[in-house]
Amino acid sequence: MDSAHIYQQVQDHYGSAANSGDAKYSTSVAKSFGYSEEELANIPQEANLGLSCGNPLVIASLSEGETVIDLGSGAGLDVFLAAKKVGSSGRVIGVDMNKEMLARAEKNKQNSGADNVKFVESQITKINLESGIADCIISNCVVNLVPEAEKPLVFKEIFRLLKSGGRLAISDILAKKPLPDKIVQDMSLYVGCVAGASQVSGYEKYLREAGFDSFRIVDTNSDLNVYMDMLEEPSCGGDKQPVGCCANISDGKKKTVVAAGTPRDINLNEWAASYKIFAVKP
Repeated sequence: MDSAHIYQQVQDHYGSAANSGDAKYSTSVAKSFGYSEEELANIPQEANLGLSCGNPLVIASLSEGETVIDLGSGAGLDVFLAAKKVGSSGRVIGVDMNKEMLARAEKNKQNSGADNVKFVESQITKINLESGIADCIISNCVVNLVPEAEKPLVFKEIFRLLKSGGRLAISDILAKKPLPDKIVQDMSLYVGCVAGASQVSGYEKYLREAGFDSFRIVDTNSDLNVYMDMLEEPSCGGDKQPVGCCANISDGKKKTVVAAGTPRDINLNEWAASYKIFAVKP
């Protein structure tokens, strides 16, 4: 799959996700990956679309007055949580390439009253922000959506944007072993955050090449099958149920998810896992 095709598919999928939502599903996914009821109750409900694979704020250790950048900020879940932690003297910048997601995030910003938040339209491989401005950069289940050949650019941008001593705190899905072609070539599993997953050794390489010499990549042992377990029974007929890793889309009539046609009994945990990636810029 070429990069242009991948980006278009990702755009189409997350544009649809931005205009839909299932509060029960989204809340269940978020809680499964480490968000507390208190956190979810203190942000606009529509900021949580059930797209998480972890909670990067757990390892971010944010403080008052810090500047935070969220790569692939979506509807703003982690942006608004980070905004509360850095306070009025800090700021949080959400970066996303999807216009529909940004529109939803801006609406959520109006409802949140968060004056220390702004959103920027950009791919995360090249961001129009000045170097050395961030104390911490977070991301949640997004880097795996970048085509493999361009992933090193993401880590180089992170390194460029961080201050000396600044932290990287990412939650992402990585492959446990080489993925077979039937998964790699499945676009529904790509936008579902599985088919494009790198192995741990890949992220280690990208971090070192970017300039990081201190980092940790840890398997959270989360159950990725939670994405499927909470879906309704098949609504499309036959023995296949639409399943997906990172999104649940409803058109108001029936529940569907991005990986239409994927067997319901696929064991996501066999191939991939949710990891926390933490690094410090020298």
